[in-house]
Amino acid sequence: MTEAMETPGGDAYLAAIAGIVADVEDVERRMAAVQIAQLRTLAAAGRLAEEQGAPPNAKVTLHDMVLRSTAAEIGGAMRTTDRTVQRRIGEARVTIEGFPAAVAAWEAGRIVRGHVKAIVETGLNLPAEIWAEFEAIAIERCEGETPNRVRGELEILAHRMHPRSFAERHEEAAARRCVRLIPGRDGMSDLIATLPTVIAEGIHDRLTQQARAIVDTREERSAPLDVIATDGRSTDQVRADVLADLLFAGTPSLDDTRDTTAGPLGAIRARVQVLIPAATLIGADDGPCDLTGRSPIDPATARLLAGATHTWERLFHDPTTGVTVSTDSYRVPSGMRRFLQARDQHCRFPGCRVAAIRCEVDHTHDHTLGGKTELSNLAHLCQRHHSMKQFTAWRVRQLRGGVLEWTSPLGRIYREDAPTPAVAFTPATTHPGDPAPF
Repeated sequence: MTEAMETPGGDAYLAAIAGIVADVEDVERRMAAVQIAQLRTLAAAGRLAEEQGAPPNAKVTLHDMVLRSTAAEIGGAMRTTDRTVQRRIGEARVTIEGFPAAVAAWEAGRIVRGHVKAIVETGLNLPAEIWAEFEAIAIERCEGETPNRVRGELEILAHRMHPRSFAERHEEAAARRCVRLIPGRDGMSDLIATLPTVIAEGIHDRLTQQARAIVDTREERSAPLDVIATDGRSTDQVRADVLADLLFAGTPSLDDTRDTTAGPLGAIRARVQVLIPAATLIGADDGPCDLTGRSPIDPATARLLAGATHTWERLFHDPTTGVTVSTDSYRVPSGMRRFLQARDQHCRFPGCRVAAIRCEVDHTHDHTLGGKTELSNLAHLCQRHHSMKQFTAWRVRQLRGGVLEWTSPLGRIYREDAPTPAVAFTPATTHPGDPAPF
């Protein structure tokens, strides 16, 4: 690795970008105030329609007609359809009336609109009587994190707070799995499969790896097929074509699979990164497990992955015997890599959610400049943010506990704390005469 290059433009650039950032912050504050005011106005419109609609024993349709009329009136002023306004009135009432603490935190600048959206959408999976309790914890979790980074944690929190077990709800949801065909325009259609998350992620991962393998062959001068050398498709296009090939013929058209022997593309297998608490692994807990960087998965699937495949890497960190914490070589040993994947979970640039298994292990202090290959000097960065560290004026140093402190070209400090551990230990309630747990 090399020293990061100086910021182009020097002091003039820094002065200009400082002004732009200040303007952005001011605009964000004013936009938040306007957006909150609009939500409250739409929620008030919904309450007014409900109050004026009819006496309590009136038919539901009469209430709905008044709401439709109100939405149409507002739609004329907003220059949008009454259906859209009616939907937004419903969303505004849920946000303002159901999650008032989140709105107050947004108004105070503690969180942003994306946080409120994540809190509401994940909280709606819970019974209404639990919303306030969930909301209080969720707001605290959101502070200092970007919405996309914290959303997965909020989903796990909501699942664990739900009075019904995640396993039970997943079983009901899995019974509704299906494939739908939605006709589109210009001779195209959407084929949508509703599947268990870990299966869907695995399918997408395998398609992505196969697509990249095809794209990478463009750089080979000795490509065996002319069609490969002239292939100009994007990764998205290749991924879609490989999916069609697999469903129609069982193998990608550019693969050299013969009979039962898997060719280069057919041999590619999907990878998913799952964090499973020990209590869930042994069957003592039926809570959700974390498909790192994505969303929760059911405990039965996580246990199956843990016990039935040779590619699962079991990580047991013993503070006495310990994992490898340093080495004299540049290469990161597999034991350290597994430990870092469990610690980091995702790219450690502020706000990035790329899973650790898709990232590179970076020496925070460059190895070529004397940085050591040790846990306190290693962290996962995706390719995009690894390059930023190398070739821009962004700087980073690693503090105790795996905390990364990023400094922007303007001198702004962004602390990237180590992710919330996937496993938490709570004291068990024991009674006289109970056997020892171990």
